[in-house]
Amino acid sequence: MEGILIGLETGPVAEYLRNARWGYAFLNALHIFGVALLVGATIPINLRLLGFWPTTLRSDITRVLVPVAAIGMGIAIAAGVLLFSVRAQEYADLNIFRIKILLVLIGSIAAVSLHWTFGMILEGLTRGRRICHALVSLLCWPGTLVLGRLIAFADS
Repeated sequence: MEGILIGLETGPVAEYLRNARWGYAFLNALHIFGVALLVGATIPINLRLLGFWPTTLRSDITRVLVPVAAIGMGIAIAAGVLLFSVRAQEYADLNIFRIKILLVLIGSIAAVSLHWTFGMILEGLTRGRRICHALVSLLCWPGTLVLGRLIAFADS
């Protein structure tokens, strides 16, 4: 594992980002933008799954916000991997970072499996599965956001 981390840190992209002040700043802003899209879209979806806004069709909310969340996830992950490459060994040693990655994995697997099984608009989703998924998602994505911001304040 250490070899992979060193390889990431010594690669040309990581080297560029360490030395390109505005390149790194832009990438960091892009990562935050992706997280904002992801969290901003998933919270209303999950609140609707929990029963909020009962007069609004679930299909109307998911049809609009699921693609927004997916795009946000893609942006956040792509930019996050590049940001990670700058200090891969240091980040990999942080427990707060490890927990963040665990939440990303749980949230991603939960979302992909749910939409794979029930489609984008989640037709046929049982009440129990709906509540369980919403609670997992509401833990994972805001938790990821908070932990990601706390990384800057964590000691190795």
